Amino acid sequence: MNAKKKSISLFSGAMGLDLGLEQAGIRTAVALEKNSLAVQTILLNRGGEFPVIDQPVEEVPVDWLLKQAGLRKGEAFVLVGGPCCQSFSTAGKRRSLGDKGRGNLFRHFKRIVAGARPRFFVMENVKGMLSAAVKHRPLNRRGPGYPRLHRNEELGSALRLIKAELGKLGYRIIFGLVNCADYGVPQKRVRLIFIGSRDGEDVFLPRPTHAKGGKGRPAWVTLRKGLATLKDPRPEFLPFADGRRKLLRQLKAGQNWSDLPARLHEEALGGAFDSWGGRCGFCRRLAWDDPSPTLTTDPRGRATTLCYPAKTRPLSVREYARLQQFPDNWELAGETSSKYQQLGNAVPVGLGHAIGRALLAAAAKTDRAGKGRKRKVHGGGVTCVDAGLAERLKTRKKTLLNPPKFRRFQTIAAARKWINGIAA
Repeated sequence: MNAKKKSISLFSGAMGLDLGLEQAGIRTAVALEKNSLAVQTILLNRGGEFPVIDQPVEEVPVDWLLKQAGLRKGEAFVLVGGPCCQSFSTAGKRRSLGDKGRGNLFRHFKRIVAGARPRFFVMENVKGMLSAAVKHRPLNRRGPGYPRLHRNEELGSALRLIKAELGKLGYRIIFGLVNCADYGVPQKRVRLIFIGSRDGEDVFLPRPTHAKGGKGRPAWVTLRKGLATLKDPRPEFLPFADGRRKLLRQLKAGQNWSDLPARLHEEALGGAFDSWGGRCGFCRRLAWDDPSPTLTTDPRGRATTLCYPAKTRPLSVREYARLQQFPDNWELAGETSSKYQQLGNAVPVGLGHAIGRALLAAAAKTDRAGKGRKRKVHGGGVTCVDAGLAERLKTRKKTLLNPPKFRRFQTIAAARKWINGIAA
């Protein structure tokens, strides 16, 4: 194995990102994963091919990690990982960087990059990292009648901190959003990607190979095509509750709660009935001729239902694996719920492949030009390379408020006065 093409894998999970990099020609030198069932999954499929470290990243010294990988400082081609993302998700408690166990894992990612000094690094996370606050304040505690937001409670304050921390590495770092469907993945899964170059090389986000409706490129891969050759005679899944199944039976492929009779909307939406927004994931039966929505860690999620188009059941474990582009013979350890979790947390193999090709292209460009690896092509810094996203980040609101009927004080004037006082 050529040292120039070796990777260090952190938060490896079921190895979706790593499999994609390997397809591009970048071989895993070591994998680190603390979830015991994910470790078993790696060993079931790749045991003996490289060391697998079953420890929390917080407890792993950089020198020891490099020794396990058979690498010296500066030899790794790339270090990759997706620090646990639940803290930045738009679902759940959204504790962000206030979650000391999970929200701060990116700092350990940074620590290992700083100590190992790989030529490149790739950090993947959910889109919610862009709008997360360092300290989350619930909607029902914002607005007139409550204290003004602190700077660390503003939308985007977590990204501001993360950029500042990563900027200390001295790498040239770019970031942006990618839609996995643009790389031939049968899934509309949007992810935030950071790519760093130690030597200031011309790194870039992977260029799309597919497009919605084609537009000069192959069209997005649909659910039908993604599952077309899968043999799954005894699908493994966790069934819907009887009440949900009763509602889903009334829907056709591609429909959701809004296509039910009006008298059933409150039952389908539950507590979200008085909420706002599209709520398109509630009581949803998937469409055949569109890529799947993002696969979550449980296809039975109330707001993220993933019902098979032609049968009243969730997508099966093997269907999940296929839509994440794992090999059909890839074994998964644990109970059904754990298999869903491992797959839902994974990076689709196709995206990993596209990222790997982008890194190899950047390296080849430098090498062809005859530039030494230690010579800076560009300076450091953290740059959003998507002009549209950069503008949205610049002009976004500092907070969101509940609709007036849910606020303590419901007048527009009171809300404006409160918002204008943010961070004062």
